Amino acid sequence: MIDSGDTGFMIICTALVLLMTPGLAFFYGGMVRRKNVVNTMMTSIFVIGIAMVMWILFGYSLAFGNDHLGIIGDLSFLGLSNVGTTPGNYASTIPDLGFAAFQMMFSIITPALFTGSLIGRVRFKAVVIFVVFWLLLVYYPLAHMVWGTGGFIDGLGALDFAGGNVVHISSGVTGLVLCMVLGKRKGHGLISYKPHNIPFVLLGAIILWFGWFGFNAGSALAADGLAAHAFMTTNTSAAIAMLSWMVVEKIKAGKPTLMGAATGAVLGLVAITPGAGFVPIWSALIIGALVSPICFFTMSTVKKKFGYDDALDAFGCHGVGGIWGGIATGLFTQTSINSKAQWNGLFFGDTHLFIAQIESIVITIVYAAVLSFIIIKVISLFMDIRVSDREEANGMDLSEHNESAYPSFNGLE
Repeated sequence: MIDSGDTGFMIICTALVLLMTPGLAFFYGGMVRRKNVVNTMMTSIFVIGIAMVMWILFGYSLAFGNDHLGIIGDLSFLGLSNVGTTPGNYASTIPDLGFAAFQMMFSIITPALFTGSLIGRVRFKAVVIFVVFWLLLVYYPLAHMVWGTGGFIDGLGALDFAGGNVVHISSGVTGLVLCMVLGKRKGHGLISYKPHNIPFVLLGAIILWFGWFGFNAGSALAADGLAAHAFMTTNTSAAIAMLSWMVVEKIKAGKPTLMGAATGAVLGLVAITPGAGFVPIWSALIIGALVSPICFFTMSTVKKKFGYDDALDAFGCHGVGGIWGGIATGLFTQTSINSKAQWNGLFFGDTHLFIAQIESIVITIVYAAVLSFIIIKVISLFMDIRVSDREEANGMDLSEHNESAYPSFNGLE
């Protein structure tokens, strides 16, 4: 039966999640050099159009249609046919269309996240083609495996409240694969890539934080106590992660930075996402406090050690943060918070969920990595995926879009 309060709540949450992608565009756009800001923001924004159209045509059906082998849905909802104004299989008090719209916004921001790994060297048309095939071959199957009825990963008993596996680990691992296949930007390791607009970074982070309430609280699919719980765990993790990053920076560099504080807040949001509706609020303090040093180490030490050019740390933030969040869900989940959980976490003496979480994380990493590698390699057989050295030096804004964010600026940076 349709509940008007739940429906109104979910429509608002859906709009909040859509707002996250422009927020990401500002967050990423502020981190890059002036000559690349338009291209960086464009690689986030264009996904809104392509992902929405694909979702309506066949994406929703493949992700949430009738199960096939626990891996993918069917085409029973092609063009959103048979998806109407009455409740469907996934939410009992909101229209099926409302659930489809909410999930559509997740399919938008997920590929936008990994574009942060590609900044400064990839042809825009190659990004567009990659995103189309990645949604088809990686995102829709993962969404079905984790959230769809009959999904393989869901059958393991693993938990992912709002997208630790489906959104963050998948996009982070994809970003790592892509930046390793593409190679480094020219001058990487020899010159400093400084952010051109730190206020943009802060604006993007705050928009993301605001939208994340729709992302996590909305995943309760009702305006109820679970939504309130997810809202509070989300906010708590973000707050403590911001403070934790500032402490790490103070210890390592002597001074905290605004960009670091913004980054820390986003890390806290990433880490709590898989467990937001399963773990107690006090555990959000632990999850958020630990994600910043874990990801700081990845971004500053691991990346340098292995030499990959993850331009905006999509893997260091979303991949590693999502992995930690999935593990933490296996540590702190309580069945009393959400009956979806079959077992308590390892912290409460049960090993079953923890093992299931590790299995789901490994499956997600391997699946996303292998498929992403295959997709980018096949695309590279038919076109040059990197711009020329001259185009890279001139900047992606002019070479790929014939546009400049700051027309009065005539330099190359």
